[in-house]
Amino acid sequence: MTPIQVVGIGLDGRAGLSQTSLEVIEGATVLVGNLRHLSYFPSTAAEVWPLDDLKAGLERLHGWLADARGRYAVVLASGDPLFFGLGRLLVESLPPDSLTFHPHISSIQLAFSRLKLPWQMATVVSVHGRSAEGLIAPLRRGDALVAALTDTTHTPANLAAMVLSLNLPHTYRFHVCENLGGPEECIYSLSPEAANTKSFAPLNVVVLQRMASLPDTHQLPLFGLPDGAFATFEDRPGLMTKRDIRLQILGDLALQPNQVIWDIGAGTGSVSVEMNRLCPGSQIYAVEKTAAGTRLIETNRQRLANANLHPVQGKAPDVLASLPTPDRVFIGGSGGYLPAILDACAQRLHCQGRIVLALATLEHTNQVMAWVEHWQSSPSLPPWYAQYRQIQVQSSVQVGTLTRWQPLTPITIVTLTQT
Repeated sequence: MTPIQVVGIGLDGRAGLSQTSLEVIEGATVLVGNLRHLSYFPSTAAEVWPLDDLKAGLERLHGWLADARGRYAVVLASGDPLFFGLGRLLVESLPPDSLTFHPHISSIQLAFSRLKLPWQMATVVSVHGRSAEGLIAPLRRGDALVAALTDTTHTPANLAAMVLSLNLPHTYRFHVCENLGGPEECIYSLSPEAANTKSFAPLNVVVLQRMASLPDTHQLPLFGLPDGAFATFEDRPGLMTKRDIRLQILGDLALQPNQVIWDIGAGTGSVSVEMNRLCPGSQIYAVEKTAAGTRLIETNRQRLANANLHPVQGKAPDVLASLPTPDRVFIGGSGGYLPAILDACAQRLHCQGRIVLALATLEHTNQVMAWVEHWQSSPSLPPWYAQYRQIQVQSSVQVGTLTRWQPLTPITIVTLTQT
């Protein structure tokens, strides 16, 4: 038997341990753990080492190894010691071949079991003794299930405040699971607004479950719709042109009433919807190559726009030949055919029209610059002129008791015109 046996334990104490784990504990020469864990074994014959100073305790164990001589120590740890637990420090501080682990069911496993939610695809983040910023990326991505191990600083209420401050395009249900496995176990399922105003027991796990819900259309503004107003891709709910970028795009398009407008690579149709609400008499053609995207555009049209918004499924530039001649073009996606799409738009666009692009990569920006240079250098082609503007949006987000800036991906907006 290795000289250090690490035994995971839950809030139900020794009652939740297997017979094997109990026998390992009973045969220990030294029993190491925090006061709560040690309290489950008041009659132990082992020498008891309270682990109130983690650094000193690890050093003491390291020294003890040199003189173990067939004896072994048991370290008590919460749940599965190698899952955001003491096990990582033990492996880093002591020879791995001196350790054997006996995991208990983790609090995360218990939480999903109590909630009856399959969790093989869940994102698990620990904010216990860490920054809560690790939660921001999965929440912005719109991960369907996100579990968080909390602490007394990053409480469920503080995490709820952070979620609210992110202004996500999707909503989450807060499941707060207190004292899992103990006699005072309690589970709450709340909105972020309700969780933000409530206090919870210190030992808890938070599970955030993404919900399918859309706001009441009667409460929405005419201009600058919140991202959460749109139906989005189930597996990529954050994949859309964000509100701050949409506002700049709408300004650069310089829309006029009763125009024909192409929205190429329309995605969820968020830009098309905004254009339709601003200019309800204009004919807007939202071109999207995927069937899923086209269905989302139609869903958003029915909820937020009118019949002058036309979803068009097909690949640009091929599908553009069937559309009426445009006065304005917005290109939000190109599917790898950006130069060809620009050629098709340039050949069809009405006089005094303009093309606006939103680009997230340097490669696409370089393609536009090369295209503009080609048209300007050719004596047989009317030149196009480009205005480049990079938009960097940072929003405040509450992280614990602090408020920080959280940046979005910089977007280059290009406006193409002819004089």
